[in-house]
Amino acid sequence: MNTKVEIAGVTLKNPVMTASGTFGSGMEYSEFVDLNRLGAVVTKGVANVPWPGNPTPRVAEVYGGMLNAIGLQNPGIDVFAERDIPFLKQYDTKIIVNVCGKTVEDYLEVVERLGDEPVDMLEINVSCPNVKEGAIAFGQKADCLYDITSQIKTKAKQPIIMKLSPNVTDITEMARAAEAAGADALSMINTITGMKIDINRRKFVLANKTGGMSGPAIKPVAVRMVYQTAQTVKIPIIGMGGIATAEDAIEFLLAGASAVAVGAMNFINPYATVEIVEGIEAYMKKYGVEDVKDLIGAVE
Repeated sequence: MNTKVEIAGVTLKNPVMTASGTFGSGMEYSEFVDLNRLGAVVTKGVANVPWPGNPTPRVAEVYGGMLNAIGLQNPGIDVFAERDIPFLKQYDTKIIVNVCGKTVEDYLEVVERLGDEPVDMLEINVSCPNVKEGAIAFGQKADCLYDITSQIKTKAKQPIIMKLSPNVTDITEMARAAEAAGADALSMINTITGMKIDINRRKFVLANKTGGMSGPAIKPVAVRMVYQTAQTVKIPIIGMGGIATAEDAIEFLLAGASAVAVGAMNFINPYATVEIVEGIEAYMKKYGVEDVKDLIGAVE
């Protein structure tokens, strides 16, 4: 039984990885999860300089999930390269670094710094507010997305995965723009913008007013977007959004994702990723599936 998948020339032992921002760089989780069991670990967003993130409160529970407005707090590329990469290199798993920035130059600086580091792929978080465009996210305008993708491709030594925002009118337009600009793969979906109000205090629950919604409630939207995008582009897709169980993960594979990432569920069940790996294997045995690749896009 073969569980290996290939994304942009990188072979993963199985299609299960972590979603950026929900797993740190795996240090906190390594007490619960054998990182060697995962196809890849996707790190929290890394910027060219340390980011303090947004003011608190910045996390809120909602029906079927959570809102977060962390604001990509991170220690910056210097600390990351010195501390996190050596930690992850101890494990037999692929390393995917999530990159964020406020200007194209910020992204390029991190991408160039990572060029000589032993990491396998770069996931580019284009849901960051673009300061030059009046804080609209890089991933919300097709021409903006095309521009940043093509500039990163000229500098990147590793394959690049563009992480698409669902907060757009037509996800396939964004996917086509990223593919045309040379993206090696797509990951989707990022969080959906949401809001929560405390009716007793008549105040916003999050200091930022809005936050990114993640968790099981967004899964049907994510599955639909992955399916639509898989019909539109030829590059591989990493599917995510509300994956809690192996059944959820298999749904994404059938919709056309080549791999999946587990996010908010890590907070509820730190063992989720490994349970999903084992659940996919059990499903393959049950239905006599010899190769996990036979499930990709197999919905009828």
